[in-house]
Amino acid sequence: MRKKFRLAGIFATAVAMVAAMALPAMASAHTGEFAKFNNCPSTNTEVKKCLYSVTEGGYVILGSKKVPIVNPVILQGGYGKADPESLQSKFYEATNGETLSKTAQPVPGGLAGFVNCKEISFWLLRVSCEGVFENGLTGVNSTLELALPASEIRISERAQLFQEGTALKLPVKVHLENPLFGSSCYVGSSSEPIWWNLTTGTTSPPSPNSPITGAIGTGSLLEGETIVKYTGVKLVDNAWGAPGAHGCGGPLLEWALDPIVELSSGVPAAAGHNTANQEEVTLYTSPTKTVNAH
Repeated sequence: MRKKFRLAGIFATAVAMVAAMALPAMASAHTGEFAKFNNCPSTNTEVKKCLYSVTEGGYVILGSKKVPIVNPVILQGGYGKADPESLQSKFYEATNGETLSKTAQPVPGGLAGFVNCKEISFWLLRVSCEGVFENGLTGVNSTLELALPASEIRISERAQLFQEGTALKLPVKVHLENPLFGSSCYVGSSSEPIWWNLTTGTTSPPSPNSPITGAIGTGSLLEGETIVKYTGVKLVDNAWGAPGAHGCGGPLLEWALDPIVELSSGVPAAAGHNTANQEEVTLYTSPTKTVNAH
């Protein structure tokens, strides 16, 4: 009988421990519009605001290759008070580790880049072209990833609203994915990141690029004026440089494939030969105190 009571006590204790461990997770499951901030590190006292943004359009020109943004890219996390000198805020990683979503974008033409299937108006021929040139071994995806920890990201609310300076500073690298390339084909790295200084204002690139202009978008208030939402935000930068490719084909083949990738994509590419144009950006922010209350 004592053994049964002892086992029952152990079982009850285990259930209580599991329930206690589940409480923090349940507490972070926000509702309504606040559900967007489920991965915001809002309990960190240094984080003052939560951020969730989705980019649904635009393009990236890397050297000689232009890749449209056709699949939504998410940036999420939190940021602290603005530095009084730089007016930029330090960024804090999303709690699920997915601060910048690794969203693959198909490279038009795949390996056979000289064939642009999207230009074929007859749908049956276009589908056939894509089936041959943009799938299987010939398809190539380009995925933007963080090259450094999320703490290296910088946000400036003032720059976004006044269209002056850098609104979003991102250290990135471009992952080129194809069965022939292996899993480690990149342009940019942690030791040689690509720095995007994205602005809603007008850029000042070196030639041959010309200035381009972003947009602050249209603001609105949600959830009793506790969430700020901007739609139609446009973030641009065409003054950045890109290093060469590395790791393509793995240790056995990178000596041959790295130069091929560089030749086909035009990298390394000096500043003035590349463009980041993030359009159709929807941006949500809310104070962490408000988020924690929901």
